[in-house]
Amino acid sequence: MAGRIITVAQQKGGSGKTTVAVNLAVSLHQRGHSVALVDTDPQGSMGRWFIERMQAQGEDEALDFSTSSAWGASYESEKLKKRFDFVIIDTPPKIDSDLRPALRVADLVLVPVATSHVDLWATEGVLDLARREKAPVLVVMNRVRPHTRLSVEVAQKAAELGAQVAVAQIANRVAYAETLGLGLGAIERARSGPARDEITALTEEVLAAVE
Repeated sequence: MAGRIITVAQQKGGSGKTTVAVNLAVSLHQRGHSVALVDTDPQGSMGRWFIERMQAQGEDEALDFSTSSAWGASYESEKLKKRFDFVIIDTPPKIDSDLRPALRVADLVLVPVATSHVDLWATEGVLDLARREKAPVLVVMNRVRPHTRLSVEVAQKAAELGAQVAVAQIANRVAYAETLGLGLGAIERARSGPARDEITALTEEVLAAVE
């Protein structure tokens, strides 16, 4: 069976695309899945994370990394899904025709939305492009401040845009920034705790969405 392709996309920078991508990758890997990461963002944050991981842990045949141009993302991911259970594509913070190949091949598009109206407004362009490419979308509320009125309001507005919103939410936790810099996923730092629970819940929703 060919692997599944998950594209992480958002027009606004600072939405936490790379954080969501690598934490999902680590979580899937811990469940016994092989995962290939594809970075099409010139900023290269995912690549830096992978280098840190390689230096600390060595090579892992079940977790691979490559870079690609935005236009080459479809070719690269289609090639990788023959060898890996999941291919996760991290995209640049822009919405234009360059993003379409990564959306077109996706079995699921994850759209992180930080808790602000500005981030929500930026989401509309991604959702529109995804609809044109007939790609299923899951909006993920990220950097959430739990139990605040703004968090609830932004989540409601996201649903009103016609997108499915994940039940799992990723809170604004230091653990995500710390582990990212160490080449780790948050679930590798602690056997229990809120960050682990959040990533586990998101992983289960993603798996259910791509079955």
